[in-house]
Amino acid sequence: MDITIQITDRKGKTHEVKVPTDMGLNLMQVVRAYELEPIGTIGICGGMAICPTCHCYAVNDVNLPEKREAEEATISRLQNAKSTSRLSCQIPISKELEGLALEMAPIF
Repeated sequence: MDITIQITDRKGKTHEVKVPTDMGLNLMQVVRAYELEPIGTIGICGGMAICPTCHCYAVNDVNLPEKREAEEATISRLQNAKSTSRLSCQIPISKELEGLALEMAPIF
């Protein structure tokens, strides 16, 4: 089953992407797969929740998984953090994300 997600890149362009729910992907990998951000600017830590390069903002009210301690710790150090801040590497693709809209946060 595929779901549709809207991702606004760091240049302000919104992309509507179809994503399979059966491949074990996370949102960071989706951004990489669709090449929505330049190579080397997203997921530098490889999805370990220790760098801010996949930081994003949830734009709409979709039920996201709870933040874990490592994600909370990384986000708490960011100057541009908001209440909707997430690390896209920590959000696995699931059918519950259908219709999600997110915006990639500035790196610095």
